[in-house]
Amino acid sequence: MNSLPKSKETEVMEAYSKSDYAKFVLPSLLGILLFMVPVTLEEGITIPVAFLANQLNAWLATAIPYFAVGTIIISVLASLAAMLLKPAFVLESPFLSNLLNVSRFWLAARILGMFFAIMALFQLGPEMIFSENTGGLLLFELIPILFTTFLLAGLFLPLLLNFGLLEFFGTLLIKLMRPVFTLPGRSSLDCLASWVGDGTIGVLLTTKQYEQGYYTKREAAVVATTFSVVSITFTIVVISYLEMEHYFLHYYFTIIVAGLAAAIIMPRIPPLSKKAESGFEETELKTEKPIPANISTVKWGIFQAVKKAKTNERFSAVMKQSLHNVLDMWFGVIPIVMAIGTVALIIAEYTATFTIIGMPFEPILALMQVPEASEAAQTMVVGFADMFLPAVIGSGIESEMTKFIIACVSVTQLIYMSEMGGLLLGSKLPVRLLDLIFIFLLRTFITLPIVVGIAHIIF
Repeated sequence: MNSLPKSKETEVMEAYSKSDYAKFVLPSLLGILLFMVPVTLEEGITIPVAFLANQLNAWLATAIPYFAVGTIIISVLASLAAMLLKPAFVLESPFLSNLLNVSRFWLAARILGMFFAIMALFQLGPEMIFSENTGGLLLFELIPILFTTFLLAGLFLPLLLNFGLLEFFGTLLIKLMRPVFTLPGRSSLDCLASWVGDGTIGVLLTTKQYEQGYYTKREAAVVATTFSVVSITFTIVVISYLEMEHYFLHYYFTIIVAGLAAAIIMPRIPPLSKKAESGFEETELKTEKPIPANISTVKWGIFQAVKKAKTNERFSAVMKQSLHNVLDMWFGVIPIVMAIGTVALIIAEYTATFTIIGMPFEPILALMQVPEASEAAQTMVVGFADMFLPAVIGSGIESEMTKFIIACVSVTQLIYMSEMGGLLLGSKLPVRLLDLIFIFLLRTFITLPIVVGIAHIIF
C-alpha cells in the first residue's frame, strides 16, 4: 500500500536540526519560568519576573521615584524637541518617531504627568495633588512597581514573543479561542501571563503583538480589556484587606465564573464588537493559518514555533527589541499613568462624583437583597478610579456577604484609571476613554448578578 505523499510542511519539519528545535525550546522554557510559573512566598503567590521587580524595587526603594520623575522629564523634553525641531534621525527611525513624535493631546498628557510627578516628589502646590491618597500614592506606591516591572518584563518579553511560544500555544488553542471568545489562539498566552503575573504584563504583551500585526484592532481591544485579568496576587491582597481570607476559594471561584461570562459576552457587543477588523496601520496584518488536514495539531504547533524561532539570527537584534520595549513603556506609559491616575484619584478623594454616580446602584442592590445596599452602592463605580478603592470604602461594612460581593465585583471590573486605564490609553491599542467607561459599566452589569447569585448560595 502506497503511503500518502509528504506535504511541503512535513518535509521542512524533517529538515530542522536539533539546534533549530533548541532555539524554540530553551528560550520558551525560560520565558515560561519567568512569566508563568507561580512561586509561593510568605507574602503570597507571584511569578519570578514580578518577584525580581519587587526585589529591585525594595533595593532601590528611595531612589526609584527620582528615577521615574527623571524619566518622565526626559520623555517630555525629548517629545517637545521631536515636535518642534523635527530632527531627521527621529523622523527616519520608526521606533523613535512612534516614541517621541506623538500627537498634541498625548504630549499635553505627558507634560501634565510631569508636573504632577514633580509636585508629588517635592510636595509642591495644592495638597490634593501630592497627598498620600492621590499623586503621592501613584509616585511612591504604584509608579515604582511599574518602573521595575516594565524594566524586567520589557527585557525578557522577547522570550515569549520571538521564539515560537505564542505560535505553539496559538495552534493548540485555536479551536477553543476563536469560537468561544472570537480571538486567535495566541491570545491565550496573554491571559495566562496576566493570571499568574500581572495585568500590566498582559497589556504589554498585547500591545507588542498588535504592533507586530498579529491582532486586528477588535482583537487587540478585546484581549486588552477582557483578558488582561487581575493577578492572583492582587486578588489575595483585596480579600485579605477585607479580612475574609477564609472565603478565598469561594471568592476566586466566583471571579473565574463571572470573568468567563464577561469574556464570552463582551467581544460580541459594542463597543468592542464595533472595532475594525483591520490591523495596526504601520505593519501588515498576519492572519492565523488553518491546520493542514494531514498534520496533527501538536506537530503543526511545533512547526510554526520552530519556524518563528529560526528568524532570530542575531542576539543583538533581540536585545535591541528588549530595550525598545522598556523605553516604550517608560517614556510612553508612565507619564500617562501619572497624569490620568492623579486626576482620577483627586475626583474620587475630593469630590462626591462617584457617590452620586453610584446612587442608581442602590435600588439595584436592594432589589438583589444585598445587605447595606446604600453603603455598597458607591463601591460599584469608585473602582473606575482605582481597583483598591472599593475594598477601602467597603472595609467599614459589617455584612460579610456585602464585602464578598464588593471584593468580587471590584476585581472583575478590570478597568481602573490609576493603572490599567492609563496603560491602555498611553499605549497604541485602539481604545479611547469613552470605550473604557462603557466597558467598565458593561462588565459591572454583567458580573454583578452572577456575583450576587453565588454570594446568596454561599451566605
